[in-house]
Amino acid sequence: MVHLNVAPPRRIKLPVDLNVELTEGEDRLCILLDECTQYLKTEKGISTSCRIAGGWVRDKLLGSQSNDIDIALSDMMGYPFAEHLAAFANSRGIETGSISKIAQNPDQSKHLETATLKILGLELDLVNLRSEEYTTHSRIPTDVAFGTPLQDALRRDITINALFYNVHSRSVEDFTERGLDDLRQGTIRTPLPPKETFLDDPLRALRCIRFASRFGFETVPEVGECLKKTEIHDALVSKVSRERVGGEVSKMMQGHSPLHAIQLIKEFELYDAIFFAIPPEIKNALRRTPDKVVLSLQCTAVLKALIERPESSPLPPLHRTLLLAVNNDTTCKSRLYLACAIAPYIGITYEDRKKKKAFSAAFSVIHDSLKLGTQNHYSDGVPALFAASDLLKSPRLDDEQFKSRPERVAIGMLLRHKSVHNPSTGSHWTSSILFSLVRELGPLYDASLDTIDAEEAEKIICVYNDFSARIEELDLLGAADAKTLLNGRDVVRVLEAKPGPWTGQVLTQVMEWQLEHPKQTKEDCEAWLKHAYSMGLIRTDLTVEPARKKARTA
Repeated sequence: MVHLNVAPPRRIKLPVDLNVELTEGEDRLCILLDECTQYLKTEKGISTSCRIAGGWVRDKLLGSQSNDIDIALSDMMGYPFAEHLAAFANSRGIETGSISKIAQNPDQSKHLETATLKILGLELDLVNLRSEEYTTHSRIPTDVAFGTPLQDALRRDITINALFYNVHSRSVEDFTERGLDDLRQGTIRTPLPPKETFLDDPLRALRCIRFASRFGFETVPEVGECLKKTEIHDALVSKVSRERVGGEVSKMMQGHSPLHAIQLIKEFELYDAIFFAIPPEIKNALRRTPDKVVLSLQCTAVLKALIERPESSPLPPLHRTLLLAVNNDTTCKSRLYLACAIAPYIGITYEDRKKKKAFSAAFSVIHDSLKLGTQNHYSDGVPALFAASDLLKSPRLDDEQFKSRPERVAIGMLLRHKSVHNPSTGSHWTSSILFSLVRELGPLYDASLDTIDAEEAEKIICVYNDFSARIEELDLLGAADAKTLLNGRDVVRVLEAKPGPWTGQVLTQVMEWQLEHPKQTKEDCEAWLKHAYSMGLIRTDLTVEPARKKARTA
């Protein structure tokens, strides 16, 4: 057993001085906002002030550019101020975009009406500073009122997200008196006592995990202890829409360290509250119980080790083809990480009695527990990865499946299987093979010790590398996307038959012939088809067989 070396990510490197460096456009915006508020006070008797809030301030202090500019207004709603700002800017010869009003939508965390406006090339969201009160049974506040900067800061998720930039004084304001220190020290802390913060809005529990994994920060002990409480887990299930949960998970999978996110989810015992909030009738219909949560951590760690492969990695490098999709498809990596996150559901199906079909439990996790659709090909692509990993398991070249017919045909048709490669679901044969490898290596990893059975792992990787090398040697890299030399009309014409369900089966035979004879022409294929038909090897009287029941993959 040797160390896999997939420790939590290093803390993001902080600038020497925590200062906000404005771009030229941001500087002009601050001047405009300041002058506009002065004009409103002197000419119209309207008193308000402007602060840039939240993520923009945090990212600027960390030395990163941010396009998320939220303007928090004192004692004034966003839409009327946007109208005044646009008119004031236009009087100065500055063009503005149209003003949009985003209505209150609590399910999408829009507890107040928000105005949006594009000005000086910057997209602004404008809303008033506010205070909120909650009930026990909902994360949607029952009372939202104008608030002070302190009240607004205290209602936020964590202190590093509760900072303001005052456009008038050009200074950072830390009303919690902990945000700047927590940013310097790499700490995740809630502005109020954790229990109060999380019960008011349990989604904040997931945001703590997301930002900790994004920046490599550590949660303070009281936050970690609170995150483990069943009361918080139950509130997350009962008070937060699954769309919001799925949104946070998706951001984690696309973030800096999905592995760290999964580690924290496991550490804080939040896995079931996130991934197992599926309808009771589906839970009861599962054909077996899910595997232990640690499998998600094992697979995620192995995936990270394979695709990032630090210099100290004990694992041999992968064949170059296995990383083609990861390197060329921007959605592939997050899809693979989500597949690893829900690995405990691999191979589990449930029977839908009404439809009399078997469905993949993974589909229900993504569709029902996370409410993630086909964005990034989550709901269709992840179940396909699970199905493909069954087909691709231990692809030894001396296996009977590659010896029972010409090798090029056997491998080519496997790569063309709809679960292995299907652009409509985001499936690519290289990522399917990679996930199958991850699935085999996962159980060899000891998450508690960060060690892996390197000798056994090397044997398994060699099998997959040999298989990938053989695909390249046989010139099958493009086989999965290759079109048949003949289409359905060609087949009907050559065989002088009426179109019917049989054409699909014949086209499969055409592709098999094509794989076996890669240098032949369309004319050669037509000649073969006529001969095969005359020999009784091709039939035009076949009907489609009833579809077998199988787990849903899309």
